[in-house]
Amino acid sequence: MNITNLILVFLGGGIGSVLRYGISWWTPESAGFPWATFWANMLSCILIGILLVIVPVISESSRLLLVTGFCGGLSTFSTFSRETMQLMQRGEWLIAGTYVLASVVVGLIAVYLAWAVLQDNA
Repeated sequence: MNITNLILVFLGGGIGSVLRYGISWWTPESAGFPWATFWANMLSCILIGILLVIVPVISESSRLLLVTGFCGGLSTFSTFSRETMQLMQRGEWLIAGTYVLASVVVGLIAVYLAWAVLQDNA
């Protein structure tokens, strides 16, 4: 581990976190469903799927900046978990279950589709 790698992860994470904040600012909550976190996580899943194809041909520095830093800052499992817990505490079990199921299933589909489209064209 060296200082350059730490700076790359730091910069990517900061940019991803700012984008996540922007998404939360622009995306209103609808019917109690935490759309902002859902969309930030899905965007990160799509980017990870794309990067799975690109990573073998990009530098280690780019991987640290984009995959570890940016996607790590953009996606947010802790916020997803907190929001799910809050929904359950309010007794909104259907929304909580829908959120968990949709996040996992759509996230996996997003990663796979992004990877498959680029893999087929690579």
